[in-house]
Amino acid sequence: MKNTSSNSAVIWIPRLLVGLLFIFSGAIKANDPLGFSYKLVEYFEVFHMTFLNGLALTMAIVLCALEMLLGFALLIGARAVKVAWGLLLLIIFFGFLTFYSAFFKVVQTCGCFGDAIPLTPWQSFSKDMVLLALVLVLFVKRKEIKPLFSAKVGDKWLICAAVVSVGFGVYTYNFSPVIDFLPYKIGASLPDEMKIPPGAPLDEFELTYHLKNKKTGATRVMNDKEYLKSNIWKDASWEVVGDPENRLVKKGYEPKIRDLAIQDEQRNDYTKELLSSPFYSLFIVAYDLSETDKDAINRLNALAINLTDNYNIRTVLLTSNSAADAKAFAKEHKLISEIFYADGVPLKSMVRSNPGVLLIKNGTVINKWHYHSVPKYEDIVKEYLQK
Repeated sequence: MKNTSSNSAVIWIPRLLVGLLFIFSGAIKANDPLGFSYKLVEYFEVFHMTFLNGLALTMAIVLCALEMLLGFALLIGARAVKVAWGLLLLIIFFGFLTFYSAFFKVVQTCGCFGDAIPLTPWQSFSKDMVLLALVLVLFVKRKEIKPLFSAKVGDKWLICAAVVSVGFGVYTYNFSPVIDFLPYKIGASLPDEMKIPPGAPLDEFELTYHLKNKKTGATRVMNDKEYLKSNIWKDASWEVVGDPENRLVKKGYEPKIRDLAIQDEQRNDYTKELLSSPFYSLFIVAYDLSETDKDAINRLNALAINLTDNYNIRTVLLTSNSAADAKAFAKEHKLISEIFYADGVPLKSMVRSNPGVLLIKNGTVINKWHYHSVPKYEDIVKEYLQK
């Protein structure tokens, strides 16, 4: 190990801050690479690059791994010059995306820290500018960054870090996030997550009126409070031009779940019924039946048959597909589950798997599984139904 006493605080402080933050940011997103891939798809749509949609998941895993790898490499000082260039280019790229999102109001949550720490676009852009300042210090002094190990040992550490970084993203994609930051996590009461508490602040809006004087042609712009206070509305010589503009001035309380509505084919709402049952229910979530894993669906159908026949468990299939497509799919795979419909956005948040499974009782998520990790019928009976 080389002596690092010559490294000054000017280098070490930004080196630690940038390195740790890049590792943290990459790890948080790699904890949920499928969720990050949804965010990338939003950006592809904004920039008319939808031809990349099929690569979103791979890019998500690689980007997360790159963040963690660059952060780790900076901390140990391996290949410092190349790492400094990589950090600079990456933070400029992220800064451009967050500025574009904030200024043009397109992607309103950047996904910088996944669902763990939601940031507005302007907050994300501010964070990136602080990081850019720190990275610029490191870039200017890139040749003064001293490695903690010899070049050969440092490269071995980088190889190990690359394997771990990529491996973590692949694992969480195939077996669900290690930490679930979404509102449908295990133990969550879904009805409670959908409620607005009594006395919670509501959204506040402001109306803007564009006025024109019919006699003089003079124009005025005023908000609704000024409009009423001035009594200008009583003056027949002033008229409102166009429709008043409604603008949100203060955001009120938002429940964690605000977009879940479960309906049948006739659009009858079953949300309350399904989430208030005092008995166990098995939700099979397949937001897109054309992309779902068919073998997993067949295995889950066999599980549903056993649970229904032996324990009268209600099993439902939740999808965002059309009723015609869902019924054709159910007929093809001989599904016994009741079919209900919901928007794809909440279904993607329920479980990061297509299909995925939730075990629910009294509206509470008792457990949830990726289709790769669904327990056997006997294990579900022993763990939940025989107690």
